[in-house]
Amino acid sequence: MEKTLTNPAPTKPASPGGYEVGRPHGKCAVCAEPILPDDKFMACLRETPIGFERLDCMTSCWEKLDRGNIVAFWKTTMPRGEVKKKIFVDDEVLCSLFERLADVIEPAKLQFRFVLGLILMRKRMLIYEATRKEGDREIWSMRFRGREDRLDLLNPLLTEEQVMDVSRQMSEILNEEL
Repeated sequence: MEKTLTNPAPTKPASPGGYEVGRPHGKCAVCAEPILPDDKFMACLRETPIGFERLDCMTSCWEKLDRGNIVAFWKTTMPRGEVKKKIFVDDEVLCSLFERLADVIEPAKLQFRFVLGLILMRKRMLIYEATRKEGDREIWSMRFRGREDRLDLLNPLLTEEQVMDVSRQMSEILNEEL
């Protein structure tokens, strides 16, 4: 019998060009069983036509989850009640997500990648090398600490409000304050 995916954290339209990802609701996306406080589970970020959505999956169901369009995943623990607990997301997951978003062209995803790049710079994982202009576009040349290959990061020239919106969305995706 084939199971249907239920989405515990649906993507909702936000501001124009934006997206919003809900927090986990404590339910497995594969079997719909509750994920109880202190239970270990897999959280993942899936790319959809309207943005990113977060899915949570019991470890026993992880192999059954359709991983099409999954751009990042991590193992975590369901927090207890209303106590806000920071969920540790491995730096490697963030770096991999940054690299996988290298070819995006949608404004919301470009903004997301730019703020993720700023976070990785703050964590000293990503190093700024130089800036170049291509028409009216500003491209930052970056590299990961300990690597020599260069990566381009388009500066979408965000307003302070846009930076705050994208940062809020990232906090919801990662279930922590950045």
